[in-house]
Amino acid sequence: MDYPRIVFVVSFLLFWGAALLGAYFRRYALPLDPDTRDDFGTVQAAILTLLGLLIGFTFSMAVNRYDQRKNYEEAEANAIGTEFLRVELLPPSDAEKLQQMLRAYLKQRMFFYTTRDSQQRREIDTRTTALQNDLWSGVRDRVAAQPTPPMALVVSGMNDVLNSQGYTQAAWWYRIPTQAWNLMALIAFACNLLIGYGARRRHPFLLLIVPLAVSMSFFLIADIDSPIGGLIQVRPQNLMSLDASLTPH
Repeated sequence: MDYPRIVFVVSFLLFWGAALLGAYFRRYALPLDPDTRDDFGTVQAAILTLLGLLIGFTFSMAVNRYDQRKNYEEAEANAIGTEFLRVELLPPSDAEKLQQMLRAYLKQRMFFYTTRDSQQRREIDTRTTALQNDLWSGVRDRVAAQPTPPMALVVSGMNDVLNSQGYTQAAWWYRIPTQAWNLMALIAFACNLLIGYGARRRHPFLLLIVPLAVSMSFFLIADIDSPIGGLIQVRPQNLMSLDASLTPH
């Protein structure tokens, strides 16, 4: 589901083929009895309503996950900015060292949101983990040597920095389940099959409308749900603004 364009093309061809297949069955294999057309229309309307509900619920799930990724990006920027100020409670040499590491860590978090290449993302994850270890070691050693309330405040801020990255990563991992996609695709296939079967005339243009609409819905859901491959992405505006404010002039 990280390739919404492929989702659109595959789903459109599949659903259009289902509509044409239904029209073929009605015309050559199982003609629709006029006496049962009313009952058929009821079944067709019911399954179309079910498909609409499923698409609506799935779209809502995708939007909620998108909003969650935006909120966690803001939380990361706030945590890093707050800790950048709190480390000034440390001795000047330690504070300068940690602030430099926080600037480097901030750069990696910005790259995390803007990089699409899988190899580069693995390298970013490796550098991020190394910086997290260095940041934690820097405050841990200082607090162990001087366990005072201000030092505890520094440790708490660093803990927020590390936790916010974990929350962001979890939000990028949690996606619409594959089972939900399979069920929605199966019902959409059945809907298009019934539409083709119930069409009074085999008009190619009319049989394109519902497959195209459903495929566009699938594309939009997959695009919003994908944090990497979609056109609609979470831009690290808060992290970029923080980086601009922390960059020495």
